[in-house]
Amino acid sequence: MPQSDDGMVVARGTLNGQPAVVIAIEGTFQGGSMGEVSGAKMAAALELAAEDNRNSIPTQAVLCLETGGFRLQEANLGLASIADIHAAIVDLRRYTPVIGIIAGTVGCFGGMSIAAALCSYLIVTREARLGLNGPQVIEQEAGIEEYDSRDRLFIWSMTGGEIRYASGLVDALVSDGVNAVKSAMNDFIAKGVPAQHRIDNYAGFLPRLSNFDTRQ
Repeated sequence: MPQSDDGMVVARGTLNGQPAVVIAIEGTFQGGSMGEVSGAKMAAALELAAEDNRNSIPTQAVLCLETGGFRLQEANLGLASIADIHAAIVDLRRYTPVIGIIAGTVGCFGGMSIAAALCSYLIVTREARLGLNGPQVIEQEAGIEEYDSRDRLFIWSMTGGEIRYASGLVDALVSDGVNAVKSAMNDFIAKGVPAQHRIDNYAGFLPRLSNFDTRQ
């Protein structure tokens, strides 16, 4: 059931002397899943940051993403909240970089993996995982012969931080430490809004997809 905090922490303050909002999902609370309350908190925080920017208050945003996606038991309410988050990220990133960080063992899956892809810049550690569907869901639907969720080496070779970085789906692969993550975050904040967001790079990604041999 939702709670007032609901596994979501929103902090407003400054980063390097500039106004900022940091939003963190607690991965140990229902697997970091998103519901109506937590989704509304994240979407509202991002919307307020965008409004700040429109009012000449350059508010930055950092998202710490440890989530399995929306909660099945909340059904359409959870899905709707994630859609609101997507819209809020797209709105805010016009004004300031939206930095996504995936650093823990929960990873980032489901609709929130789309939120991660919408970020201006994405930072991961080697332990991080990023994918639309989680290993257990794929195994359940396609069978263990197709995807063994207990095969850690195989799982990380498909969705781990290293392969996502090598594939160009994230912007920085850092060591598992606060200082390394903070340094990468500061670098991307300093870069400002990218000239082209990743999701607009059709020319770069479509040839990779068409040339990929699924028989391997």
